[in-house]
Amino acid sequence: MQAFFYRFKPAGGLPLRASFSALACAAVLALGSGQALAWSLEDVAKLAGQRAKTPFKEASHAVPAELAKMEYDDYRDIRFKPDSTLWRADKLAYEANFFHVGRHGDAVRVNEITAAGVKRVPYDPAKFNFGKNNLSPKSWGDLGYGGVRFFSNLNSPTYKDELIVFSGASYFRALGSGQLYGLSARGLAVDTAGPKEEFPRFTDYWLEKPATEGAPLTVYALMDSERMTGAYRFDVKPGEQTVTEVHARIFMRASDKPVTTLGLAPLTSMFFFGENQPRPGDFRPEVHDSDGLMVATGDGEWLWRPLQNPASPLVTSFSMKSLKGFGLMQRDRAFRSYEDTEARYEQRPSAWVTPLNDFGAGRVELLQFATPDETHDNVAAYWVPEKMPAAGQPLDLAYQIAWQGKTQQLPPNGWVTQSRRGIGYSKPGADALGQQVQFVIDFAGPALDALPEGAKVEAITTASANARVVESLAYRNPATGAWRMTLRVERLKPANAAEPVQPIELRAFLQHNQQTLSETWTNLITN
Repeated sequence: MQAFFYRFKPAGGLPLRASFSALACAAVLALGSGQALAWSLEDVAKLAGQRAKTPFKEASHAVPAELAKMEYDDYRDIRFKPDSTLWRADKLAYEANFFHVGRHGDAVRVNEITAAGVKRVPYDPAKFNFGKNNLSPKSWGDLGYGGVRFFSNLNSPTYKDELIVFSGASYFRALGSGQLYGLSARGLAVDTAGPKEEFPRFTDYWLEKPATEGAPLTVYALMDSERMTGAYRFDVKPGEQTVTEVHARIFMRASDKPVTTLGLAPLTSMFFFGENQPRPGDFRPEVHDSDGLMVATGDGEWLWRPLQNPASPLVTSFSMKSLKGFGLMQRDRAFRSYEDTEARYEQRPSAWVTPLNDFGAGRVELLQFATPDETHDNVAAYWVPEKMPAAGQPLDLAYQIAWQGKTQQLPPNGWVTQSRRGIGYSKPGADALGQQVQFVIDFAGPALDALPEGAKVEAITTASANARVVESLAYRNPATGAWRMTLRVERLKPANAAEPVQPIELRAFLQHNQQTLSETWTNLITN
């Protein structure tokens, strides 16, 4: 399994393809003749479908020697000039500017869609301030760009804030009002949990010039990789929770190396430590961009899995006949939970994915890797369809991602507000198998608030066959009045002493008179 996650770097980004297919170039040239032609997802899908019929050709990552020798801090000194910002002179609802290509030679082709047609936005060194770097950019030719970012009046009617960024493979991330960048989304994840992950990349972008006030920002993208191609349309609607609506058509290339795991609507995030896994010696109580995975099944069950920073990679999944939604959530919105005046983790967004067409049967897969600090993303979640498309057969997707802050998606009845782990009672001299693990879980929600005084609430708990639930209680916290559950779990000795110790899977929820009062809290005990 490959530890593949990287922190998103808005000033530099992650690798993108350095050259562009002759097919895409020809299409853009044909449409750039000044005719008033429409551009749609179907146009991009034609390019993706034709690419899927041809063998994949790895692009050259060659860059001028001056760029290749640059250190990261030198690259950070290259800035886009504000007066070169696309659409600023037109005083439109959205503006765009570009990242410079870095030393890895990772570039994208950018095009603009206007009423006059589609035209290329060529690389122009005059649009950049190169800072203290002593470079000769006029000799570099048309490098393309390292990515694109967009701005809107997200927080103020007089100032345009950064709204959404596309940079690095198929990564993108957006902000709602009052939010700071945290987790990211991707166009596609391929064999993420395998020995070698494949990174599909957006190679070409088409930016639709805003026409009317109040209309969404629209961006098209062409994706390519060894075994996949795809066409994407992104409609971005800014607000308290910015919504990114995604429509995609994906193709699989014929290959003697079949795709094992196709991850749709993938999200990546960071969990270093938190209330369920504190870190001794750090002044901060918690450090994470997301604190849990939430899943809503088509059958009406809501699941909550607190994230962790595991000692070794963990791959878990939640299978279902249909999906209502899933997301990596930052539920804890209080500054006192983090005490970090610089990172402000309480302002990092949650990302909630809602299918707009039928995803069919499948599973939400959750990956968690060990990370030594908060600079690396170590969490991913995505939907894996039960049925894989055949080579050349298109897979049409439609979903939205809501980038949420204080107001975010919650189950309709009740939800977990905190989950803490401790050491339960163990008999003197007990070995690791005889020790008990304790959990304290707090809940809130309208179903709990509506309970009459003296109502009997039960903690319904199940454990995998290798464990025994010693204690399972539900009661009102006398200090807060909220409902609390406490669990004590003991690992059982395997029938065969030579068998390796397996993780313990736990599920628990609150119930009153056979009525479910909360989402299902789930956890995995690995040690």
